[in-house]
Amino acid sequence: MNAKEEKPQLLHLVFGGELKKLGGTEFSDLDALDIVGIYPDYQTAHTAWKAKAQASVDNAHMRYFVVHLHRLLDPENKAGA
Repeated sequence: MNAKEEKPQLLHLVFGGELKKLGGTEFSDLDALDIVGIYPDYQTAHTAWKAKAQASVDNAHMRYFVVHLHRLLDPENKAGA
């Protein structure tokens, strides 16, 4: 791939926090959410997610998520779907 053929920017957000109950998606303290970062592609976001998830494995209520920001920003575009 040459410089003119850049990969499309498909932003992903990685964040997590302690859940109120196992299996849910409601956080116990929104002020304590861990915003890991925004990444230019899924592969990079997945690597960051995996590192944070593995580091918090001892806390069963701690969960990290990858959000496909590019789908929220441009829902009509099917790129990266």
